[in-house]
Amino acid sequence: MRKQIRHFLALWAFMVIGIPHAGIAQAGDFPDKPISLVMSLGPGGSDALFRQFSLVASKELGQPVVVLSKPGAGGTLGAAQMAQTAKPDGYTVAAAFVGLFRQPQLQKVDWDPIRDFTPIIGLGGYTFGVAVLADSPFKTLEEMVAWAKANPRQLTYGSPGPGSSTHLLMEQLAATAGFEANHVPFRGGAQVTEALLGGHIMVNINAVGSQVAQVESGRVRLLAIFDEEPNPQLPGVPTVKESGYDVSGSAPYGLVGPRGMSPELVSKLHDAFKVALFDPASQRLMNSLYDKVIYQSTADYTEWWKSEYDVQRKALEQAALLPRH
Repeated sequence: MRKQIRHFLALWAFMVIGIPHAGIAQAGDFPDKPISLVMSLGPGGSDALFRQFSLVASKELGQPVVVLSKPGAGGTLGAAQMAQTAKPDGYTVAAAFVGLFRQPQLQKVDWDPIRDFTPIIGLGGYTFGVAVLADSPFKTLEEMVAWAKANPRQLTYGSPGPGSSTHLLMEQLAATAGFEANHVPFRGGAQVTEALLGGHIMVNINAVGSQVAQVESGRVRLLAIFDEEPNPQLPGVPTVKESGYDVSGSAPYGLVGPRGMSPELVSKLHDAFKVALFDPASQRLMNSLYDKVIYQSTADYTEWWKSEYDVQRKALEQAALLPRH
């Protein structure tokens, strides 16, 4: 009997001691197969940028990081589906945009931005601009606002969808300047630019990187940007604040996973995408898109993630976009 007890105790000790080692070994083996990165925005600057990040991260991780395009719902569809269906094993992550904090406040959803995601790393932010066709009668933002005031709800503008950053910025501008405009939602920034070029909308509120080719070709005029400070890459283009309207915003973006990911997995992904962010090719691409580097460690990004819901709620209130109950 004593021999059996000693045998049992030895086996029990082996199991207890061995379990943590097994967990560490599993984390150490990650990744041993391709990783999926879900992209919630359509073709364009952001899609190209996250593909560049994924290319560099693949080399760091030793496995392919494959970008899966699932645009829609103001840049929240793919990330929300990831949060609802992916295992917390690090093999499915998503590009994260601030629309994730707005969509649940604009309509009922079956996911929670705070509870259902694991923040991994903060990467960057956009420069947003107000653009019109080159033959538009609006030569300045002030002229556009004056026309919109004189012609209520006749000014048409496009955005990647309800609750998107550009939708919110335009509504904040309208509320601040005192005019009403007609919002036309699309599935992505590229579609908004196509609609402007086709004459289907009058104004494109979009990331500058999605419009700069048309600006440089002379087909589109950039009236103003929503940055806090003038952009030296855009000489002669004022900020919205310089034009007399106290509205600004850049919309940070980053990388997240589903809830419940282990710190070891998060650390590996953070380190790989930090290298990707500061890779020279990534920096050149961000510069060409007029995006800003806004690096946040996992700890900093997690703190920002926890507070951003309330920040976006205040912005929605200012723009009078919160549903009335």
